[in-house]
Amino acid sequence: MTERTVTAQSMPPAQLALQLRDAITRLNRRVRQARPVGDLTVTQLSALTSLRLAGALTPRELADVERVQPPTMTKIVAKLEERGLVQRTPHPTDGRQVILATTEGGRAVLDQFERVRDEWLARRLAELSDTDRETLHRAAEILQRISRA
Repeated sequence: MTERTVTAQSMPPAQLALQLRDAITRLNRRVRQARPVGDLTVTQLSALTSLRLAGALTPRELADVERVQPPTMTKIVAKLEERGLVQRTPHPTDGRQVILATTEGGRAVLDQFERVRDEWLARRLAELSDTDRETLHRAAEILQRISRA
């Protein structure tokens, strides 16, 4: 056994959790920084992504998903709508509400952001050894399993 294996096996789960959370947080932050130059904020991108994933949401549902107050979401949606990235349609059963959805332009913006982030990460991964990439492949499978639990 290597020293690295012994250390990993003897590490208490709480310590591993801290180390893993820190690494994921830092990587996530770095990947988010690798984005095309533009005037969209991280919050606006997050809301746009949530809409694309959900298909369509009311402003209140979007605020809940994004964990912000409705007045904050109103401002975010107004900026996205101003840029033509989000559209409002009448709610099918409640005339007092609207449904928000991404526009074709909004989906294109998200695709561009994802492409730039993926390219940045692919370049970093290409710098690693085959062994390290295999380790990360296995780690990704494990993290996906944990996230679904």
